[in-house]
Amino acid sequence: MATNPPARLHFTDDAEANELLARDAFALLVGFALDQQVPVSKAFSGPKVLLERVGTLDPRRLAELDLEDAFRERPAIHRFPGAMAKRVEELAQVVVDEYGGDAARVWRDAADGEDLRRRIGSLPGFGEMKIKALGAVLAKRFGVEQARALVPSHPTLGDVDSPAALAEYQAAKRAYKASLRA
Repeated sequence: MATNPPARLHFTDDAEANELLARDAFALLVGFALDQQVPVSKAFSGPKVLLERVGTLDPRRLAELDLEDAFRERPAIHRFPGAMAKRVEELAQVVVDEYGGDAARVWRDAADGEDLRRRIGSLPGFGEMKIKALGAVLAKRFGVEQARALVPSHPTLGDVDSPAALAEYQAAKRAYKASLRA
């Protein structure tokens, strides 16, 4: 995915899921797509569970499948299995149509930070918060230079480099959200 990719990301308690996120660009995108109204570890475990249930994370194949049964199988991959199955199907289709099935091209082929912002923002379910969070992970964990402009000043998943850092991030995220509500 980058010139110096990490061996794993520390977003779950599952070593295999963490390694998958680091080595498979589409798995990383799926994790971010699922990171909505569920704990971080649940969202980022989703790509591994999906791989186990359907046998592939190839966007070309996933774009052709109806993923709802895989998402609904217990335990469900997400709190909203129908909506998230559809979102992952749509994400796979965009990666196929726009990036030839190679999810890493989203950032690898970006001309600069603004181009990368546009590319990430055009993915299904990726709003401003996910643009910044994915940008921070790409910049801080994968060394993607174009992503540096997207890194916000507040703590993000890009700061997570260990299980302890994940716990610290989650506490900081709760505090940040509380400050926004205040």
